[in-house]
Amino acid sequence: MPHIIECIPNFSDARRPEVVAAIRQAIAEVPGAHVLDLHSDMDHNRSVITFAGSPQAVEEAAFRAIAKAAELIDLEQHRGEHPRIGATDVVPFVPISGVSMQDCIDLAHRLGRRVGEDLNIPVYLYEEAATRPERKNLENLRRGQYEGLKADILTDPQRAPDFGPSRLGKAGATVIGARFPLIAYNVYLTTDDVSIAKKIAKAVRYSSGGLRYVKALGLLVDGRAQVSMNLTNYRETPVARAVEFIRREGGRYGVGVHHCELVGLIPEDALVDAAVWYLQLDQFEPEQILERRLRSALTEGEQGAVTGSGAGSVVPTQFLDALSDETPTPGGGSASAYAGATAAALVAMVARLTLGKKKYAAVEEQMQAAIAQADDLRQELTQAIDEDAAAFDHVLAAYRLPKNTPEEEHKRQTAIQAALLEAANVPLKVACKSVNVMALAEVVVSLGNLNAISDGATAAVQARAALTGAGYNVRINAASLKDQVHVSRLLSELNQLEKQAAAHEAAVHRALIERGGMLV
Repeated sequence: MPHIIECIPNFSDARRPEVVAAIRQAIAEVPGAHVLDLHSDMDHNRSVITFAGSPQAVEEAAFRAIAKAAELIDLEQHRGEHPRIGATDVVPFVPISGVSMQDCIDLAHRLGRRVGEDLNIPVYLYEEAATRPERKNLENLRRGQYEGLKADILTDPQRAPDFGPSRLGKAGATVIGARFPLIAYNVYLTTDDVSIAKKIAKAVRYSSGGLRYVKALGLLVDGRAQVSMNLTNYRETPVARAVEFIRREGGRYGVGVHHCELVGLIPEDALVDAAVWYLQLDQFEPEQILERRLRSALTEGEQGAVTGSGAGSVVPTQFLDALSDETPTPGGGSASAYAGATAAALVAMVARLTLGKKKYAAVEEQMQAAIAQADDLRQELTQAIDEDAAAFDHVLAAYRLPKNTPEEEHKRQTAIQAALLEAANVPLKVACKSVNVMALAEVVVSLGNLNAISDGATAAVQARAALTGAGYNVRINAASLKDQVHVSRLLSELNQLEKQAAAHEAAVHRALIERGGMLV
């Protein structure tokens, strides 16, 4: 699997094409960094450049882009509708393939330190890379914008940067972090009254009581009121739901949706979800998309030619081959995450086999919810396969650090303890998600299609195995930790999860007897 990270930096200039072109060129000149998209908004006076590549290439390209923007953009002269604190305002890293969220966090920290030290630009870490809870949200870091931060950073310790000087130059400050895929989506209204856009934005954004995973602002753009949104989890809050919410809120004020605008790129699944919602394709399966079926067929053909597997084989030979070779990763932790992902997939299958059948019309809402949750859990557990392998690789790397002097040995021990804690936290997360899968398995076994009840029970068993395997990995790493506070927390959380699992297991057992008449 190729190691690919996506980066989507936002730069505070759009009205000078030569400046944006120079920043883009700085990125494109780095071998292995591929520019995928460039979006400039004149009213926002802001450009978003999307690029991807290997972790090393992306890190270097991001640094060069920040340096070029600092050279060409003066925040003292900048004006635009969008909030900003820096020439390079925000630099998020997103794991795409072969890398974990922790890899992106580590990259954000390395880049932040380099920008602070080499470019003398204050750097704040946000989202998954944040060093404190209040800095996870970008809005908190942008409070007061460039002008407000310029004064606050000199006197307020709470606004001191993570890296770099506690003063702003013409390039301002830069926010760097790691996050999951985000959709930037603007909805233009049939009015020029920006107060309506601001009211709708307040209603739709989560921070003021609206939809979860939605951030929104009301702006006046090109003479038209706009609701500018960031959707931070399109699986939990789909694009269509957010747009329809805005459409209905607009109706209160006698305005409608004029048109919508996508900023940058969007995951294919988000568009598919919107199409399924608007077309009411309740029985739709992703493999009904011609291009996806074709890709699958071509991929299976290539794997069959290499591995000798039969035509149409769905056996995940690549992972199993990697699991069986002589390297320590992937290992038991990754296998546990894989078991949890298969359990989640089985839950979704049973729920989908229940939908659309008159006999089960009364439980359709529960099945829809189970599908959404199971699909998310499957994705998260699949990602944890690589995360667990990466965490153990970090442990091995820490043990290999030099120890020739007391200073080196101290640094080595610190790195070992940090790596061991991460190697315990990752399987604990797998254990937690596996218990969540068990809860969903209980739902589909108790309420779902009787013809698939054994599949639901199999999901419960698979998820229980994932919990058990992950638990072994938590305990083995916790045994080497010196900080007993961490050890106590890890074991306490694991014991609680095991109690919850036992209750779900018993409930599935009862449902098998009561509904299926099984001899268990």
